[in-house]
Order: sequence, then structure tokens, then C-alpha cells
Amino acid sequence: MIVLSLSDIAVRFVYSPAVRQRFPHVDFVLGCGDLPYSYQEYVISMLDKPFFFVRGNHDKLVEYTVAGPRSYPNGAVDLHGKVIIHEHIILAGIEGCLRYREGPFQYTSREMWTHVFRLVPSFLANRALFGRFVDIVVTHAPPKGIHDQKDIPHQGVPAFRWLIDVFKPAYLFHGHVHVYRPDTVTLTQVGNTQVINTFGFRETRLDRLHARAMSRRKPIEMQE
Repeated sequence: MIVLSLSDIAVRFVYSPAVRQRFPHVDFVLGCGDLPYSYQEYVISMLDKPFFFVRGNHDKLVEYTVAGPRSYPNGAVDLHGKVIIHEHIILAGIEGCLRYREGPFQYTSREMWTHVFRLVPSFLANRALFGRFVDIVVTHAPPKGIHDQKDIPHQGVPAFRWLIDVFKPAYLFHGHVHVYRPDTVTLTQVGNTQVINTFGFRETRLDRLHARAMSRRKPIEMQE
């Protein structure tokens, strides 16, 4: 299974008919924030694949275009605060970043903890039903200490680091931290979780999901 993930900057060839020739084989698309809703809609229309997204701190409450106002990309599924099962894959998402000024889709650390805690009941139910909590987590900001930076706007989120330590998703995709140098670390293994900075675009083969996604809870054996 292959996923195309996008964040932060509109890439010229993605916003062109070339995207159909370049990514016809992807199974679904993840939007990690700070992208025009119209840009994401274009990718949806060209690829005709399931599209799941969270908003970033630079996203607008309402985006006005020649096609009219929109508060989300039409045809996409908003993952914020949700746990969704798609093709046997468990996805969850949290939008925004830590608050550093006034504006939408920014949260205090306490609010981020609240977002994470609200996912926990669904994670526990998934563990009971499927033997795992969550497969893919989609965020805009990175976890604390992973791909983040020292400046206040780009600090990582402690609650996200706790999430991956406790619930062990196979992947966490994020944006928010721009990549300007070729030696910038954008792929980090943290325990059982591969953390991926998807700045611009990234194509990822989800090799580690096959066994997890196909697993089912074993029947309970009755004992005398």
C-alpha cells in the first residue's frame, strides 16, 4: 500500500496534470496542513483517491476563490479529533500547532493534551477489537523532540510524543517544519513509530502496515 502525503507548500507539478501520471498508483492521500483548500481539491479531482486531512496554523477559517468560499477541501475527510477505519487501516488526526500568537488552529499545550485524550477511548476499543490502537496518526505539528525546532512557532507537541510512546502507531505524518537543507532529518524511527516530515510532498510505501492491518483479535479459548 502506498500513500501520498502533502503539506505546507504548493508544489508546481502536483498542481498540474502531471500529478495524474506521477501518482496513479497511490492508494490514498494525506494532507498535513498549511495548504490551500483549492490545491487539495485539485489533487482529489485528479487522482480520485480517498483524501484525509488536518488543518495547519496558516490555514484559513474560510478561503475565498473564484469558485466560491470554502472552509475545507471538498471531497476530503477532516481527521481532526477523529479515529477512522479505512480499508482495515486505523487513522487518527489532530490539527494545528502550539499557540504562539492569535489565530485559528493554534492551541495551548493543555488543549493539545485534551485533543489527544479524547482519542484514547477509540484507541482502547480498537485494541480490544483489532489488537492494536492506531496505525497512522496525521498531525500538522511534529512531536516534541522529533523534527521540531527551538523557535517558539516550531516547537514540537509533548502530547504527540506521549501518544506515539504509549499507543505505538506504525506511522506519524506531520508538516509545519519547512525543509530548506538537503541534510535535514525528515524520517525518524521512534520505538515502533516512523515519524515522517512530509514537507511539500512525500510518497511512502506502508510496508509495515500489512501484517497489522490484516490482523484480527484471536478468539478467546474457553478453559475448563
